[in-house]
Amino acid sequence: MEARQSMEERIVEWRQHLDRHPSIHHVDTEELEDHLRSQIDALLEVDLDEEEAFLVAVKRLGDTHSLSREFAREYSERLWKQLLPSGPDAEPSTATKDSFIAVGLAVGAAAAIKIPQLFGVEFGDDPGDASFYARHISLLILPFVAALFAIKRGFDQRTTYLLTAPFVASAVLMNVIPFYQLGSTELLAAIHLPIALWFAVGYAYVGGRWRNHVQRMNFVRFTGEWVIYLALIALGGGVLTGFTVLLFESIGLDTEPFITTWLIPCGVAGAMVISSWLVEAKQSIIENMAPVLTRLFTPLFTVLLLSFIVANIVSGSAILVDRDVLIGFDLLLVLILGLLLYSISARDPEAPPNLFDKLQFLLVVSALIVDGLALWAIAMRISEFGFSPNKVAALGENLILLVNLGWSAVLSARFLFKRVPFATLERWQTAYLPVYPIWAAVVAVLFPVLFNFR
Repeated sequence: MEARQSMEERIVEWRQHLDRHPSIHHVDTEELEDHLRSQIDALLEVDLDEEEAFLVAVKRLGDTHSLSREFAREYSERLWKQLLPSGPDAEPSTATKDSFIAVGLAVGAAAAIKIPQLFGVEFGDDPGDASFYARHISLLILPFVAALFAIKRGFDQRTTYLLTAPFVASAVLMNVIPFYQLGSTELLAAIHLPIALWFAVGYAYVGGRWRNHVQRMNFVRFTGEWVIYLALIALGGGVLTGFTVLLFESIGLDTEPFITTWLIPCGVAGAMVISSWLVEAKQSIIENMAPVLTRLFTPLFTVLLLSFIVANIVSGSAILVDRDVLIGFDLLLVLILGLLLYSISARDPEAPPNLFDKLQFLLVVSALIVDGLALWAIAMRISEFGFSPNKVAALGENLILLVNLGWSAVLSARFLFKRVPFATLERWQTAYLPVYPIWAAVVAVLFPVLFNFR
């Protein structure tokens, strides 16, 4: 039994090491694991012991880096070949079926955005309509993104119910809670509900295996790549919109109503689904781009934060505490945390500390100081003027970020001094992830009650 456990532990370590290479998707990892186990069984039958069988089987499959290159080449070559059948009688490939599903769900998301219009709810300046879309925009789009992964992962009935529950509960609560129209708690709910529901999408992405550390890190990688794809689509959409205006204005037609009520909302909804599919279908380009972007922006944001700290000390000015400033600070800290997370996900955990790790440590420490300054300003404002939904939400979010950044700084320092392995920092980040959707759900659901729905 002990020998078998040792074999399973080796296979788990081999698979985790393979999973850290985004060129190999977890579906392909499962296929490779099947091949590995078949090789091991065949070698055991010719009287090799388990350790020898494992080593020989891994050698036959090839080392992780060569497999990564092989998969990257294969994906870049076969994506467009698989989008259409190769002949008139050819069966649709898996990629083709996935593309049809993705396009269908994207059309569904675009249509869902327009369904409220059938009941008189329009995109525009009307406060009642704006209030409706603020509360429901994530509920109209994210279920289609989650459905994409639920279909791909082959969810059974029980897992489908678990995935559906947060969306149904959120829809009920957003329509039952008697918000003041565009009041503070309603706007906070509109900001925080998408965060909570994005982790429901994550549950679908990891195939229901949210407790698995490797799968949580895969979701971090997916989120980073999804943001990049979405940004690229947005840039293309901006160019398309500009030329639409130019062409039709040249013949005296006003396209603004079509753009604001149809093209932009439907395009954004569809793009969120298509971006998710693209991350799944073709990762190699973004895998090369994303680590470069983290290495580019990490020093830039480090310089920004250090400059702000120095300017704050020299000027002696306190941070202005209003809603826009608080949101801006939180977005900045979340972006920095995103840089940290994504650089962690792209790093080889076996590599020794290097110069970039030291720069990243400096970024974390700088963010920690800025977070402390923001918390001090919020605390002073609360002591002077009392509690409000915005201040309490910002206080909670900054405390959550303080804990994450603080322990990340400790673990980063210990890693630089070779006191702990890099995997310790990686596991801390993935273990802390559930804190964010929990707090987002608290703000979206409990704050209206605590602050009398205002």
